[in-house]
Amino acid sequence: MSFYAAPIAKLIEEFNKLPGIGNKTAQRLAFHILNGSKENAYNLSEAIIEAKEKIKHCSICYNITDTDPCDICKDPKRDNKTLCVVQVPRDIFAIEKTREFKGKYHVLHGAISPMEGIGPNEIYIKELLARLQNTKVKELILATNPTIEGEATAMYIGKLVKPLGIKVTRLASGIPIGGDLEYTDEITLIKALEGRREL
Repeated sequence: MSFYAAPIAKLIEEFNKLPGIGNKTAQRLAFHILNGSKENAYNLSEAIIEAKEKIKHCSICYNITDTDPCDICKDPKRDNKTLCVVQVPRDIFAIEKTREFKGKYHVLHGAISPMEGIGPNEIYIKELLARLQNTKVKELILATNPTIEGEATAMYIGKLVKPLGIKVTRLASGIPIGGDLEYTDEITLIKALEGRREL
């Protein structure tokens, strides 16, 4: 039995479905909406509906966008010879925040994970290979996550792309700036040793 009126309970239940939102936070969000103005509530609901209706995948890189092709794909200043492969659209935003990468992207929308029933055909690998055969890409940067699934996906793509004569690189991984060796796990230390460079 819910202690709240049905509309409040439903609102809390919907917030609770969001990732990283527990019951307490869902309650706080629900009451924040209730205590705010009706206009704010409508603005939020309109923003959600507009995003759901207008956001689609770019037909070239599969990033989320409201225009097709997306702004990055149609930017003539971007380097067409370097392509960075990421797992999800959020990864593009993380890389773009550095303002260091000037190439283009390809979003896989996942990683190979046999345990979850995700194979190469469930993510955008075929589209990546087709794209590589129709472009002048010289370097493919595999920026999948440093997880078992991300590593497996990077290795799989690397094996498929090597015969095309394209340089395949992987983002370096290792000890973060400000990290202590004593608190670093073995896998991270192994990757840091493998990725060491000359000073």
